[in-house]
Order: sequence, then C-alpha cells, then structure tokens
Amino acid sequence: MNHQEVQNNVKRGYAEIVKRNTKKSFLPNIFQCCDPRGMATEIGKIIGYSEDELKNVPEDANLGIGCGNPIALASIIKGETILDLGSGAGFDCFLASRETGDTGKVIGVDITPEMVTQARKMLKKGNTITWNSKLAK
Repeated sequence: MNHQEVQNNVKRGYAEIVKRNTKKSFLPNIFQCCDPRGMATEIGKIIGYSEDELKNVPEDANLGIGCGNPIALASIIKGETILDLGSGAGFDCFLASRETGDTGKVIGVDITPEMVTQARKMLKKGNTITWNSKLAK
C-alpha cells in the first residue's frame, strides 16, 4: 500500500466514525452493543477526562476515539495559541479553549474533511463554554 492509499483509508475510516457516531446518524454505530455517545463518555472517563470535561463540550464533539487527555498533561496559559493536530470533532480544542481564555486561540487541524465539518458544527453549538477557537482545514 502506498502513502496515498494509506491516507485515503484513514480518511474513509474516520469519515465513517463521524457518520456512525453523531446524534442524527441513522447508520449502525461502531459500538454494536450500545449508544455511541454513552460509550464515548465511558471511554473518556477511562482515558482520564473528568466528569466536568465530558459534560462541558458540545454534544457529538466526543466521538470516543481519543487516545488520552492531552489537556491534563499540558500547562496551558491564558492567552496562548494551542495547535491540536488530528483534532477530530474538536473535543480537546473545546477543552483547551477553556484554558486559553478569550485572549488565546485554539487551532484544530484534521486530515478528514468530515471531522473538520463536524468540528465546525460543534463550534456553533459551543455556547455552553467560553472559548475563542478556530478550526482549520
């Protein structure tokens, strides 16, 4: 498999995750046994997110596909610019924006257009927290 085929497979796989795990999806979810949002919350707890963090992001920003809690490891300072590579639907971007405050900036970058689209949708719903975020293509 060449580089382009690998990249296309990754994009297709993550695009499927967005389609299957968002609120309005009619496709069967990847967690065949249960509600994907409930499972995403449980996975979030396992990998170190607090109840507060899991509750204070827009619904469908947490797709349950993260690999850790980078916000817990970072020492984010108000006013900083944060870059999240592989930002997915923006879950960590929303959390980081709470730390950077109104004077900071959070930039999310993802290879999958569907993830960027989902993140932009979540950005519009994000009125439950204070943030100043941009999601880049």
